[in-house]
Amino acid sequence: METAQSQEQAAAGAFSAFARFVLCGGGVGIASSFAVTAIASWIPWALANALITVVSTLLATELHARFTFGAGGRATRRQHAQSAGSAAAAYAVTCTAMLVLQQLVAAPGAALEQVIYLSASALAGIARFAVLRLVVFARNHAHAATTVRTAHPVHTTVARTSAPTSPAELCRAA
Repeated sequence: METAQSQEQAAAGAFSAFARFVLCGGGVGIASSFAVTAIASWIPWALANALITVVSTLLATELHARFTFGAGGRATRRQHAQSAGSAAAAYAVTCTAMLVLQQLVAAPGAALEQVIYLSASALAGIARFAVLRLVVFARNHAHAATTVRTAHPVHTTVARTSAPTSPAELCRAA
């Protein structure tokens, strides 16, 4: 029963973390998409995307450390570096999507570019959530889960039996 309850708590924790991830990361992503479009009118799109990706990754990593994954504090350099790796992969996905769009449509409008960019960002974001949750903030997640468990102890009844004393009893007990 405790295993099923632990799995339910883990699923609920993952769902709420994903909701916070979408809220924080999605908000930064939407703002980034508008910033990329605006800056791309002055500099090449790939350079604008790179610049905005760096700034938005720093901001999103801080938000994820503080709110999404329950670290409660600033992100460490290690977490920023690991998050940057997942952001580099997301950057590659968004660049590829935009390059494909430019190959397929001679003069795509801003609305179509937004749809393609946000769709590619959403797909990359789902993969990024998994990486951030399972790798980058895994220790903090485990620590937060332990804190939650100790903050609200579960009262159980334990049946006490005498400890096995003979080798035969030890083998059966194992």
